[in-house]
Amino acid sequence: MPSSQADLYRMLYRIRRFEETVLENFPRGVFFGTTHTYLGQEANAAGILSQLEPQDVVFSNHRCHGHFLAYGGDMHRLFAELMGRASGVCGGRGGSQHLHWRNFYSNGVQGGIVPVATGMALAEKTRRSGAVTLAFLGDGTLGEGVVYESLNLASLWQVPILYVVENNRIAQTTPIELALAGAIGARFQAFGIPVLELDSSDVLEIQATAREVIRGVREQCRPQALVLHTCRFGPHSKGDDTRPASEVERLRQERDPLAIHAARIQQHERQAIEDEIKSEVSLAYNQALGDPFPSLGEPQTEK
Repeated sequence: MPSSQADLYRMLYRIRRFEETVLENFPRGVFFGTTHTYLGQEANAAGILSQLEPQDVVFSNHRCHGHFLAYGGDMHRLFAELMGRASGVCGGRGGSQHLHWRNFYSNGVQGGIVPVATGMALAEKTRRSGAVTLAFLGDGTLGEGVVYESLNLASLWQVPILYVVENNRIAQTTPIELALAGAIGARFQAFGIPVLELDSSDVLEIQATAREVIRGVREQCRPQALVLHTCRFGPHSKGDDTRPASEVERLRQERDPLAIHAARIQQHERQAIEDEIKSEVSLAYNQALGDPFPSLGEPQTEK
């Protein structure tokens, strides 16, 4: 997990270049299914997942690439999974949205991962493992009823789970003011779940906030929620961004997490990191492109 300023920038840039490469090459037909990139939200994953312990469990959603890479996942195997290759994270059978590696799980069904994560938190509490479960969801997912059933049980059972809401203010193409009534935080508070909200794209602010919240969940063995008001620079999926280009550009100028953190690093060190990551991404992409497709047998996945 990244610890130094340079390591954090390295992680931010790894996620950015991976996602840019996916969007650049998707029209070539090398990836199967669909994809949802994490552009603009990189600081959330880098800041939060750097605070986990080995036994902790992560549940992600359809926008999972950044979470997976920040968790420590292998870039080559992620590219291979998107390409349907046997060397992929799930043997080429899970695709962009459905990943499992170690204690990392993702699922593209909106809200579907929340009850599973809540159940996992109960299991970890029963096992007395000391693990914290993280469940990432977006503002759009708050329209799913199963989320509130899960919050009710998490509070009743006092399970060690942190619900992380990445509020990028637009659910697919619907602005939040047209989709959600009331306040996001109030939805958790209604079930007696403490909420902390942060409006920032600064990885250090997010990291410090996550450190305190995760510590509280672990020590108190109870659910909490962290609402991150963030910005999505890319389309929901590929070419379905209905926002004016000027609005997206304004967000990039004001809220780019890479630009914010890059100011803390010497130019020569930053350039060296970027050159290193560009080479890594190119190598991983081309290696995956040359990997074989899976056979009809069981997928070969690395533990």
